[in-house]
Amino acid sequence: MQTKVIASKPISLAWQKVQDYKMLVKFRLSMTVVFSSVMAYLIASAGPVNWLALVILAGGGFLVTGAANTLNQVLEKDYDRLMQRTANRPLAAGRMKVSEAVMSAGLMSLFGITLLALFNPWTAFFGTFALMTYAFLYTPMKRLSPSAVAVGAVPGALPMLIGCVAAQGELTMLGLSLFALQFFWQFPHFWSIGWLGYEDYAKAGYKLMPERQGDRDRNIGLQAFIYTLLLFPVSVAPYLLDVTGLISLAIVLALSVCYAYFSWNFYKVGGRKTALRLMFFSFLYIPVSLIAFFADKL
Repeated sequence: MQTKVIASKPISLAWQKVQDYKMLVKFRLSMTVVFSSVMAYLIASAGPVNWLALVILAGGGFLVTGAANTLNQVLEKDYDRLMQRTANRPLAAGRMKVSEAVMSAGLMSLFGITLLALFNPWTAFFGTFALMTYAFLYTPMKRLSPSAVAVGAVPGALPMLIGCVAAQGELTMLGLSLFALQFFWQFPHFWSIGWLGYEDYAKAGYKLMPERQGDRDRNIGLQAFIYTLLLFPVSVAPYLLDVTGLISLAIVLALSVCYAYFSWNFYKVGGRKTALRLMFFSFLYIPVSLIAFFADKL
């Protein structure tokens, strides 16, 4: 019996370490970033799919994103302890030393940028820019002003641009339009999440949201609705550029109509239910749009 307990202890410690690193790099978030970049690459590429290039892009993107998320937690470990949803992160909970996290971030950024540089200088530049702005501009700004949301939306949308420049080797209108699609999408997405978690953010002193005015916050809801309207011209761009066809155009425009509808309800009605509906629909918008673009291109 004692042997089993002793043998199982290293296994449980190793499993905990794996879970801690998953939290450190924000595994699910990093995978969604990789998905956006890979889909943008597939939409922008011409000819047969280069599967090796796709693997390199996914690996480089995941490492750079993981490094940015790790540095974010290093800088915010004292504030993460104050919020319920982040208190169990490895640095906040004291299960990992800061030196280990910083070293991990350094190695991930080094190998990640190196992998992206195998494509062209643009991919390496945008990967580095996304890492630096997320960790060292957006992260400290969160405690200063709601304008941090706009700053954070830039590195949040850069994976689309990185995927396009990896495929095309230069800045193109397609890359900029996909960047804009994810850029504008983030505002209603974040404001619904920020509204729902307002009290938790306030505990840590974050000023990502304007002062919340009860259940019917007209200012936040109106801004969310305006940004959904900006998605309409952007979603038409791949069709006008003759990259995709009418089917994906119809699908993405329908998604934009629904997104605008949920944002309008958040503005007019307010409350937890409309914020939840907007948040859950926002999770569908980008992946379904990108899959539609790619499938229509085929």
